[in-house]
Amino acid sequence: MVAQPVFVGIDVAKAALDVAVSPTAERWTLAYTEREVAGLVPRLTALDPALVVLEATGGLEGPLAGALAAAGLPVVVVNPRQVRDFAKATGRLAKTDALDAAVLAHFAAAVRPTPRPLPDAATQSLAALVTRRRQLVEMLTAERNRLGSAPRVLRAEIQAHITWLKRRLGRLNRKAIAALVGVAPLNRDSGTLRGRRMVWGGRAAVRAVLYMGTLVAVRHNPILRAFYQRLRAAGKLPKVALTACMRKLLTILNAMLKHQRPWNPNYA
Repeated sequence: MVAQPVFVGIDVAKAALDVAVSPTAERWTLAYTEREVAGLVPRLTALDPALVVLEATGGLEGPLAGALAAAGLPVVVVNPRQVRDFAKATGRLAKTDALDAAVLAHFAAAVRPTPRPLPDAATQSLAALVTRRRQLVEMLTAERNRLGSAPRVLRAEIQAHITWLKRRLGRLNRKAIAALVGVAPLNRDSGTLRGRRMVWGGRAAVRAVLYMGTLVAVRHNPILRAFYQRLRAAGKLPKVALTACMRKLLTILNAMLKHQRPWNPNYA
């Protein structure tokens, strides 16, 4: 008889991992520690799974996914919404960590999402910086809202925190700020395959405004016009050259905000 393929679902929480195996219905729970993960890897390797599926849980899944991928296991991190919709469609409305793991194993067997290479260390660091900036923006908005209704005795403290947050927002480097808007070129490599670098993600609303501003700047701004013409003369495609100019304009604007300086062609 031909052996049935094995699929594994792992529900990731801060302190524990719930593991479910399909079609054997085997389940177990372990602490989410480096030592326990090190023991989990050979246990899963022995099962020779066709696929291991985890949900994206705000970064908690990162160390586990990295350990599984490093061991050569076919691991996929999926969008929680896909799994919730799948659970509803199959009539599984109850929710516990153990049941979530079983749903993930069933999802793996039924949907079979394609494993993708995990981001490299540089990309993960960049993503962390972008996430941190979003957190700072949220804190800044909250503090500004508090300032209007705060008692007089607290206003100086809140204002000092607002000032500190504003200064931190100007300290992202050019790579991080480019990724935030979605104009940073990201690698698409896997094994021996070397794909073309592409830009994606980021904040679409900001990117749209930046695109229109850059479109005007490469025609009328002497710095960006010369930069764009150099890229085109070097053989870059128009959209590639324009995206590079978007990144340059963004870097200039970020520096102007950071140092509180007006536009200066020599400084730019």
